[in-house]
Amino acid sequence: MKGVKVKSPLQDAVASLFPFALHTFYFSLVVNVLVLAPSAYMMEVYDRVVNSRSHVTLLMLTLLVVGIYLLLEGLEWVRRQVMHDAGVVLDKSLRENVFSAIFTARLQNIPGAGAQALRDLKIIRDFLPSSALLAVIDTPLALLILILLFLMAPSLGWFAVAGALVQFGIGFFNERRIRGPLLAANRSALGAQSYADGVIRNAQVIESMGMLAHIHKRWIALQQEFLMQQAEASDHAGTNAAFSKLVQSLLSSLLLGMGCWLTLKGEIHGSGMIVASILGGRVLAPLVQIIGGWRQVEGALESYGRLEGLLRELPMPQKGMALPAPVGQLSVEGVIAGAPRSPVQIIKGVNFRVAPGGSLAIVGPSASGKTTLARLLVGIWPALQGKVRLDGNDIYQWDKEELGRHVGYLPQNVELFEGTIAENVARFGEPDQEKVNAACRMVGLDSLIDQLSNGYATQIGDDGSFLSGGERQRVALARAVYDMPKFVVLDEPNASLDEAGDAALINAVMQLRQNGSTVIVITHRLNILGAIEHMLVLVDGQVQRFGTCKEVMEALQTPPAGQPPPISRPQG
Repeated sequence: MKGVKVKSPLQDAVASLFPFALHTFYFSLVVNVLVLAPSAYMMEVYDRVVNSRSHVTLLMLTLLVVGIYLLLEGLEWVRRQVMHDAGVVLDKSLRENVFSAIFTARLQNIPGAGAQALRDLKIIRDFLPSSALLAVIDTPLALLILILLFLMAPSLGWFAVAGALVQFGIGFFNERRIRGPLLAANRSALGAQSYADGVIRNAQVIESMGMLAHIHKRWIALQQEFLMQQAEASDHAGTNAAFSKLVQSLLSSLLLGMGCWLTLKGEIHGSGMIVASILGGRVLAPLVQIIGGWRQVEGALESYGRLEGLLRELPMPQKGMALPAPVGQLSVEGVIAGAPRSPVQIIKGVNFRVAPGGSLAIVGPSASGKTTLARLLVGIWPALQGKVRLDGNDIYQWDKEELGRHVGYLPQNVELFEGTIAENVARFGEPDQEKVNAACRMVGLDSLIDQLSNGYATQIGDDGSFLSGGERQRVALARAVYDMPKFVVLDEPNASLDEAGDAALINAVMQLRQNGSTVIVITHRLNILGAIEHMLVLVDGQVQRFGTCKEVMEALQTPPAGQPPPISRPQG
């Protein structure tokens, strides 16, 4: 319905926690009633035990109050456990949405969204059983104690109200003072963390060229900025928390004095002055806890806002079209595209077709858009205009779970995952050993694996860190050709290969073609052209030449009359 705002996954997940909040409220109600036990004990001792001088009465009252204390501790544990369980439920409700949002954010070039979303979810989850949130739940129940003060003497009640108003003022002032520094500190912390992540990813480059001292100096500056802003927020919060505790202590003493004055006037019983002091402290206790833990409250609210915005911006993708297995008919129709969220057009009106079982080499100068085109061909990035179709269907809209097993993709920057060689080649599905063996043989990886003590079960480390550059390239290539997919896109597949690796790559391309697969190879090495049927020259995001490899090479070497050749040979 128009005008009705749809709830986000985070709002739905929080709403589902209402039963937990309700149970916690009930336990809190009992807890806040039982905390009056010391006051009742004191009144009974003064009134009943002192006057009767009965040791039995004193013993029974003492045992009763000890039992109440034990029950209080048990209920405190129970309500924290209930809220901890609520945090687990929240995590289970959101983890699929958060993981999907992180994945989509990476595809759409949203910097830092991934790790921050996980931190935000953890902050919200940890906030649920915190003392700060339980104090928020206790705040309405403090009204019960305030009513008791009014019943004892209206002047005691109004005095407690005045103290509560002062505490509210401190809380409001505290929020206004620390919000700015805290937001700035969080932004600086994210910047420092993001910079450190980049440093770790490029540790080998930094070490080899002696850049560590300069890099470390810059990170220290970022970290120092964060620490200064955090210290400012902490100073403000600490000052306000101390003042809040001062008001609480002062109010308790003043209530004791007022109770004594009322006792002298005969308006309350002698023990009432001590009870009034205790009850006044209980009225303000939740507010003092909230103010003391305001940084945690502020952090949880900020995390909630960030996560809410991310999940609204990047909802769970709708399941794509379920279509028959492709045969490999590729058509690129007037495609204009760039990196997601970037206004710059990298691909500018590209058109071409490749028949099922056909092969195409895409060549051109650096920064001509070849890698962007590869990402469009496999449906990673959407086109701004035009369509990339496989078997007549928009590949970006195709259900990736269904299409994935029919597609092989080797990105320019190879990324592997922690696990075994077999798991990486089999794309972390249930490995079919015969298909794993066949893929490794196609790319010449089998001879290397035979030399390993654990064979296909060899662990390769995080991102294949236990392998050389050429070995990583071959494992990724084996993953791309696993189970003979019908559509294969290889972006600079021979970038880290030696002569033997080149020969294995050419063999793999020829086997794919013999199997009827459509193969697209982005390359700057011309030796692979012998295994390729057609060739496309991409310059500045536009098709300059398209045809058979022989036709294109002849055209490039034969310039128009009176003009030098535009390029003497394709470059990467």
